[in-house]
Amino acid sequence: MLLPEQQSQQQPCYGTLQQQQKKKNTETCMDVCGYQRVLWRVVLCHLFTLLTVGLPLIIFHWRPKLGVQAKCRPCPLYQADCIIIRDSYGQVFTVDVVTEEVDEGSLEQLGAESEEDDWRDTVQLHKEEKRFLRYYVFEGLRYIWMAKKGAFCKVSKLDENWTCGDIYRRRTGLSRQNQSAKQVVYGPNLIDVPVKSYLRLFIDEVLNPFYIFQIFSITLWMFDNYYYYAVCILFISAVSIALSLYETRKQSTTLRNMAQMKIGVTVLRSSGIMESVSSLDLVPGDCLLVPADGLLLPCDAALLAGECMVNEGMLTGESVPVMKTPLPSGSHAAGMQYSPEEHKRHTLFCGTQVIQARSLGNDGVIAVVTRTGFYTAKGDLISSILYPKPISFKFYRDSMKFVGFLGILAGIGTIYSLVTLYRNKAPWNWIIIHALDLITIVVPPALPAAMTAGTIYSQNRLKKHGVFCISPPRINVCGKIKLFCFDKTGTLTEEGLDVWGVVPGTGEGFEALLPEPRKLPQSPVLRVLACCHSVTLLNERLIGDPLDLKMIHSTGWVLEEPEGEEAVARAEQEFGMKVVGVMRPPVVEQQPYGISLEEPLGIVRRFPFSSSLQRMSVLVKRPAGGAVEAYLKGSPEMVASLCKKETVPANFTATLKEFTGDGFRVLGLAYKTVKTQSSFEELQELERESVESGMVFLGFLVMRNLLKPETRPVISTLRNANIRTVMVTGDNILTAVNVARNCGMVAPRERLIFVHGSPPSHHSPATLKFLLAESGAGGQDSTEIITQGLYQQGSRFLDQGPYHLALNGKSFAAVCEHFPDILPQILLKGTIFARMAPDQKTQLVQGLQEINYCVGMCGDGANDCGALKAADAGISLSEAEASIASPFTSKIDNIECVPLIIREGRCSLVTSFGLFKYMALYSLIQFVSVLILYSLNTNLGDLQFLFFDLVITTSVAILMGKTGPAKELCAQRPQGSLINISVLGSLLLQTCLSVIIQISTLIITQTQDWFVPLNSTVMFPENLPNYENTGIFCVTGFQYLIVAIVLSKGYPFRKPLYTNVLYLVVLCLLSAVMGWLTLYPVGFMRNVLHLKVVPEMNYKLLLLALSGLNFISALLLETAIDHGMLKCLRRLRGERQSKKIHKRLEVSLSQQPSWPPLDQVIQAKPCTAIDCS
Repeated sequence: MLLPEQQSQQQPCYGTLQQQQKKKNTETCMDVCGYQRVLWRVVLCHLFTLLTVGLPLIIFHWRPKLGVQAKCRPCPLYQADCIIIRDSYGQVFTVDVVTEEVDEGSLEQLGAESEEDDWRDTVQLHKEEKRFLRYYVFEGLRYIWMAKKGAFCKVSKLDENWTCGDIYRRRTGLSRQNQSAKQVVYGPNLIDVPVKSYLRLFIDEVLNPFYIFQIFSITLWMFDNYYYYAVCILFISAVSIALSLYETRKQSTTLRNMAQMKIGVTVLRSSGIMESVSSLDLVPGDCLLVPADGLLLPCDAALLAGECMVNEGMLTGESVPVMKTPLPSGSHAAGMQYSPEEHKRHTLFCGTQVIQARSLGNDGVIAVVTRTGFYTAKGDLISSILYPKPISFKFYRDSMKFVGFLGILAGIGTIYSLVTLYRNKAPWNWIIIHALDLITIVVPPALPAAMTAGTIYSQNRLKKHGVFCISPPRINVCGKIKLFCFDKTGTLTEEGLDVWGVVPGTGEGFEALLPEPRKLPQSPVLRVLACCHSVTLLNERLIGDPLDLKMIHSTGWVLEEPEGEEAVARAEQEFGMKVVGVMRPPVVEQQPYGISLEEPLGIVRRFPFSSSLQRMSVLVKRPAGGAVEAYLKGSPEMVASLCKKETVPANFTATLKEFTGDGFRVLGLAYKTVKTQSSFEELQELERESVESGMVFLGFLVMRNLLKPETRPVISTLRNANIRTVMVTGDNILTAVNVARNCGMVAPRERLIFVHGSPPSHHSPATLKFLLAESGAGGQDSTEIITQGLYQQGSRFLDQGPYHLALNGKSFAAVCEHFPDILPQILLKGTIFARMAPDQKTQLVQGLQEINYCVGMCGDGANDCGALKAADAGISLSEAEASIASPFTSKIDNIECVPLIIREGRCSLVTSFGLFKYMALYSLIQFVSVLILYSLNTNLGDLQFLFFDLVITTSVAILMGKTGPAKELCAQRPQGSLINISVLGSLLLQTCLSVIIQISTLIITQTQDWFVPLNSTVMFPENLPNYENTGIFCVTGFQYLIVAIVLSKGYPFRKPLYTNVLYLVVLCLLSAVMGWLTLYPVGFMRNVLHLKVVPEMNYKLLLLALSGLNFISALLLETAIDHGMLKCLRRLRGERQSKKIHKRLEVSLSQQPSWPPLDQVIQAKPCTAIDCS
């Protein structure tokens, strides 16, 4: 945690102290306030709780901050007993500060391992010379008091500045005393997922405002003699609570079983002794010995010796094992700050499985623990599940506002009923009970449950299609997606690559493409193809990156890994030193005619591929006293920049453009001879930078990466639906351009403009240039090799018409840092982002969200984890049922799942709107009918309420959401806000229509010849049955069904109503029941529902006609509103600017035909530089 250095122990912190909390791929800010308990305040709160029968406990449960403020006073943080935390999303939390006594001997042990002042800074000196450690735990992370910082800091602060050299100095291990002392500060190595008892869960559930309102309602109904209704609601609530408790505890237990890990591990002590300990006792600095047969890692650790093949599928969803090699050593690397993200190829992450560990020396496989508990990579992902980023969705915010509006309406109705009932001379207890009863009518208790029905149905439908969702509220968010980002390799294109051929090259130029690399003679080109990989053997089976496997297969060479003392000795004798692997040429019978290969090659050391470095390399020993050679492969631009200039062909740019422009994936190849004849141990000490410099360029490896057959139709579907598509890839920009054109992201007649940004140099500021692509293809580089010859020249502006921007990671970084004023326009028009590092993908998604796009992201879950989690809807293409890399996981290995999820999102959102409007109209209809009956000194009967609420409304609420999504993805998006003219206008007009029909019913009833008015001296419920109640009951019963039908419209986001067969059958049955109760109620049902016998059939038919008129009017009204009847009201308020930044930018750019300025160099202003890291 980064905190102000100026804060001291004596400085009071009565206000708030802002602290930056840096999480993976994000950085948030927390406000922290300290409070100290005051005895008299605590006693007063307890006394008040007793006098009010626990009312403060409920309030403090809902608002813990009020509880702390009531019992405590503000104080400096170093004196705090309680902490109030406000995060960057506005959420408020309270935590207690824990104080533990620390032994002085512990400090001495800690000081022996590190700078003693740093450790002493974490304790406070109290009376009698006792020392105490003060800390609190928030979202699983431990924050300890550091006096020099004047704040509570993450315990990881103590080791966050470790360099690679610091980690290597810890390879001798900790002493037992040192480890015990550190464990006091760090706590146990445990990802503890809290699992509450059923009693605790029950209390928390019952104290939920929804259930408090239910308890209030049931109590009120019991006093009002609505026994049947109250008992039914009580039973339903009890079943709901029981199911909720079971499901919550089940999920918590499952997550805890997945998160918690307690295994035995072997550590090395500083005395040189190996000791078996529990993984719970591991602390940063422990030296972990990895067994040869693998290990499920209980912590994050930096690998210092040996090689490990690791399955990281649990964290990334990527099924391909990853090779881990030792952390860089040597003088240059010693001062390099260690970063798990930067050094992920040398870091063993918690929760991943080491499949195989191989020793490269006599020390075994050694790793130093760097992170424990929730600070690990696994802990960070578990934390993202337990404490997810709150969903800021307008629909959810507006729904709470609307419930508040209904509450205000209930208050008005309560006042009206008080006055009406008082005028009718009703008893006071009767007046109060029935006035309060209106609140339970206007604010329906079942509203929250009803609104989730559509989401649950959508989630189940997605599951049937192989799409799993761990965050159901995200389904509704998918309905508003305006832009979708796609990774390229494995997402838009096939996962596997086919070797198209190799193009040897020297300083004089390139040779012709050789389609079959196995026909190459013994040469550096053949050797780099055979050896430059991270493939290993597991149970005699090759495992590794698919690209490496294809490359080896194209040569026909065979990998051997010496196992056992005899095989190791034989290999050492053959090559003159120890090797980690041997590549042997194919047997003579399998070699092409005219080619004779006999010489094997010994792999001595691997420098694994890094997406940030864009390359990998190996050190190879030739047999019989042969030389040690370094072989390199990577992005062509990066490889060329590491080669001697005279070895790079003059036509490098043109040749690269030729292949990448045709959509091929191209890798650069290089080698050099290592001059020093070093031993195996000395070669392990060589720095990567020294090995990967002064190389000799060898040529290109050309690989074909075909589009998946589903890609082009899906992209076309999304573009036709006005959903922007963006490609975010780590591949070459020309390859990305070709894929974008082939898949339809860039249409044939649409122009492409390259954005070339350069960071500042010593003599010039940062520059930015927009260059029009040549004949639909062009390129740019992170090096100076590709010149402006790739682009059309001439100072001119872009012709009118659609265009797309393309840029690479280097240009994106330059724009973010030096041109923040131009960044929004580039984000608005950018379609291709190439050579993007994983953190840049995340930054891009967040940038698009900042201009108010609702962003989706689809990737393979490996390098895209950050972007998938940052997006509003992240979809990981993975075999796992529930990958925690993203909210959605699809077993469909192509992007067909994207329109499916968007269609389901739109369907779910429209269903949620429909159910919300239905529940609101149901409440308003019942509210009106009750007010009318109150004015007559009567009301609906107990079983009448039960019939409406359970038989009609519950059936509708459960089945309305069962309607599936439309088959086509239309161009318009559903409404995202409840507070808009169409929604509010619909509710208002439908309510007015219902009022007119109900009042008409009452007037018609009272004008009948046979009508007998109520006896004003007889109070409800003794005055049941009566004609007024019966007429209102019959009409309102139809009204509930009418609004259900009217609000169940399908087009354009859902299937037609008739496709929801069960719902249609239920509506027909309920309509038939209401018709039967209106026309021919039998004696039993008439008595149960307290219906009055109506002597005239014409009156009953008139009620049916009135209901039919209501249906036709409601249907026409809703259809007119859907077709823009209320849009005229918007014209009255005048034109307003959109609240969406991207829409305002679109308007602004449409008025600037000269943007972007082509072929003009834009220089950054010194004042515009910002830090975007």
